[in-house]
Amino acid sequence: MNVSILLSTAEQGLIYSLVALGLYVSFRTLDIADLTTDGSFTLGIVTCTALTAAGHPVLAFFGALAAGAAAGLVTALLQTKLGVQPILAGIITMTALVSVNLMVLGGKSNQTLLRADTLFTRAQGLLGDLGGLALAGAAALLCGGLLVLFLRTQLGLSLRATGDNRAMVAASSINPAFTTTVGLCLANAVIALSGALLAQQQGYGDTTLGTGMVVIGLASLVIGEVLTGRRGGVAGGVAACVLGSVVYRIITALALTSRLGAVNLKLVSAVIVAAAISYPAVAEKIKLAQKRRKAGRHA
Repeated sequence: MNVSILLSTAEQGLIYSLVALGLYVSFRTLDIADLTTDGSFTLGIVTCTALTAAGHPVLAFFGALAAGAAAGLVTALLQTKLGVQPILAGIITMTALVSVNLMVLGGKSNQTLLRADTLFTRAQGLLGDLGGLALAGAAALLCGGLLVLFLRTQLGLSLRATGDNRAMVAASSINPAFTTTVGLCLANAVIALSGALLAQQQGYGDTTLGTGMVVIGLASLVIGEVLTGRRGGVAGGVAACVLGSVVYRIITALALTSRLGAVNLKLVSAVIVAAAISYPAVAEKIKLAQKRRKAGRHA
């Protein structure tokens, strides 16, 4: 792998790290398996694409944030007001977003941004080939830092308490429906921002780019936690998301530059995801087997 490929891989890893950050809020903090992720990521892509093509490259990011938060709000309302199970609520919203995403692009499945002014073209004009990497790194650093600060506020602590023990929170003065809504809106807004960054970075928007994002995001999260050992509290969790996403992209790039080739991309991704998610359980079984062997020797 040469330097240019490594820089490009790191850039994409930083962009996709926002998906892992969003899942850190919903999956790790709220303890909700939110399947809205695939739809909200694509919603961020198409919203950013439409606004950027209209000549609003900066407004496009705020539009993506608002659209992602709206998707999270729908999922939250299905859960808290209509009593729909979290997984089913995410599936319902994700399914509805397939049509919404097509409507945002005017009925088209894709749209190019090759001749449009974007933040990535501006960054590359200032910093050359490192412009995209710098912009993606700044976005990951800003979102990660703001997320750490938020989760340390009173509302953030309430959100974390909701994920730890919803029954206890419901018995106190905290409204779990409200904290769940805030958490899902925040998570999907960050995920949509990741999609917006990807749209401007690649120079086009496509309604199929969000497929499998929830699995890839969870794999990045788990890889980061394995590497960091889940230490450092909230800051450590956020750092694990960013690190895991970059490492995941590097592993994927290494596999693709080998004899496996691009044809086997999905197979390689599936193997990486399966290995990352199953690693904690496998490691625990190995430790347990080692303890039993030691106990048998001393018996």
